[in-house]
Amino acid sequence: MNKTEEAYAVLGNLVSAVNMLQSCPEFTPLIPEVRVNLAYALPGAKTPQQVAAVEGRITAVGGMPHTSGIPAWGASDHLARRILEVRKYETEINAAINFKCDRVIIEVVQRYCSQRGLLFGWLDRSEEPQDIMESDGASMPWKIKQLVKKYGALPRLFYEGASCGKEPLFLALGKDAVEVASMVIEIARRYRERQTGYTP
Repeated sequence: MNKTEEAYAVLGNLVSAVNMLQSCPEFTPLIPEVRVNLAYALPGAKTPQQVAAVEGRITAVGGMPHTSGIPAWGASDHLARRILEVRKYETEINAAINFKCDRVIIEVVQRYCSQRGLLFGWLDRSEEPQDIMESDGASMPWKIKQLVKKYGALPRLFYEGASCGKEPLFLALGKDAVEVASMVIEIARRYRERQTGYTP
């Protein structure tokens, strides 16, 4: 597959993943205040411009997940840099998505990971050294290194606890955008079942 074909494949997979999320009303309660982004990196990506994501992120409109824009290259800096950092440890990781974190969601994700044989993790952002927080670009490498150090590998699902001015958030990592979208959709449906007792 040449570079053009790879780029089309990434965008096509990302569009499919976005459509999955937009068709899932159960995902709406998992949209955090900072909204959701979904990013997918090209093989061998080195910069955020080589990572496709959703312009304007994913929000909720009329009770349904709704994209503000379309998938585009360089549309996410934060999530793109996270994927690039993650791939220093796990080269098969190409995609990531963020979603809401609360006590019940933590319990749902822990159970999901246990049943799927996935490594679950969490990061205490209050432990981040002041000099790291104040150094531009140093926070992301520190976070990923701490997770690997703590668990001996990189968790596919983990959350970052609240810190000053920062909302607690979950992140899911996977080989492509459809994979991570599928993960969070199942988690969202389990969360809905846990909250309402309703089973489809």
